[in-house]
Amino acid sequence: MGIPVVSLAKSDLEIAAAIRAAATAHGFFYIVDHGIPQSLIDAQYEWAKRLFALPEASKRKISLFNSKAKRGWEAIGDQTLDAEAEPDRKESFYCGVPYGPEHPYVKAELNGYGANQWPEELPAMAESCAAYIEATTKLCEGLMRHLARSLDLPPTQFDHTMAEPMITLRLLRYPPHPADAGANVFGAGAHTDWGAITVLAQDDSGGLQVLDADGKTWLDATPIPGSFVVNLGDMIPRWTNGLYRSNLHRVINKASAHDRYSVPLFYSPNYHAKIEALPGTVIPGEKPMHEPCTAGEHLAEMYRKSYGLKAA
Repeated sequence: MGIPVVSLAKSDLEIAAAIRAAATAHGFFYIVDHGIPQSLIDAQYEWAKRLFALPEASKRKISLFNSKAKRGWEAIGDQTLDAEAEPDRKESFYCGVPYGPEHPYVKAELNGYGANQWPEELPAMAESCAAYIEATTKLCEGLMRHLARSLDLPPTQFDHTMAEPMITLRLLRYPPHPADAGANVFGAGAHTDWGAITVLAQDDSGGLQVLDADGKTWLDATPIPGSFVVNLGDMIPRWTNGLYRSNLHRVINKASAHDRYSVPLFYSPNYHAKIEALPGTVIPGEKPMHEPCTAGEHLAEMYRKSYGLKAA
C-alpha cells in the first residue's frame, strides 16, 4: 500500500475518513488543494539556499547551541536521529513564532518559546519565514480539526490546546549521498517526529522514505508537485492510545547529484497541553498505553535525547 493523497477540497466527512485510514496504516499522507501559494513555498527554498551558502563563520554566529529557544543554525553532523547510525548528513536552520523576553514562558525558559536568530546578511528572511509560519500554522489547525472528526470527536476537541503553540520551521539541506557511504549513513536517520503534526514541503530531488505497515519495506515518498507530505508525530499515538501511528521515516539523497532541500513545519500544541488518551480510545477496565504528560515535557525530553541538551 502506497502513501495516500488527501484532497482538502473534499467534504469534511471524506477528509476525516481518508485521514483515519492513513493514520491507522502508517501515519503518512500527501495533501493537495491546501490553499498555500506555491510562491510562498518556493521562497523558503530560496532562503535556505542563500542561508546555507553563507560562510561558515557567519552561520556559527547564529548557532542553535547559542539559543535557549533552540533556534538557529546547525552544521552537518550535529544531530543523530538514529542512534544506530552515523551522525546525520544534513545542514539545517530552525526558527519559529517569536515570543518576547517578558512572555512568562520565555522567562521560565520553556522549550520552544523565545526569540529567533537571523543572519545579518539576509535582512528580509525573517518576514518571509513569518508569513510561511502563519499560513502553515493555520493549515495545521485545520488538520487537527480533521483529526478530531476522524476520531468521531467534536472538531473543536483540540482547540483549547492551540493558543500559543510550539511551532518550529526548519530549513534543510541534504548534500548528495557519498558513493562510498556505508549502510549506516543517512541524510536523516530513521526516526519518528516528536510533536503532533509535521507538514513537509520537499523539492523534486526525492529521498524521503517511509516505513510501510509491514515494518520491513521502505516506501519512497516521491515528490508530488503542489503537495505537502503530512505525518503524525509521537503525541498522536499518546492521544489516541496507539490507534493512530507515528511512523519511522528517513532521508537518503541518492537519486540526485545535487543538494536536496526540504522545509518541514512541526506543529505542537501549547507547552502545558495535557497529552493523554482521548475519550473512546481506551477499552473500559484497561489501562492506557502511555502515561499522561504535557506537550512541553515530551518535547524537552526528545531534544535532550537527540542533542544532549538540558531539558526545559
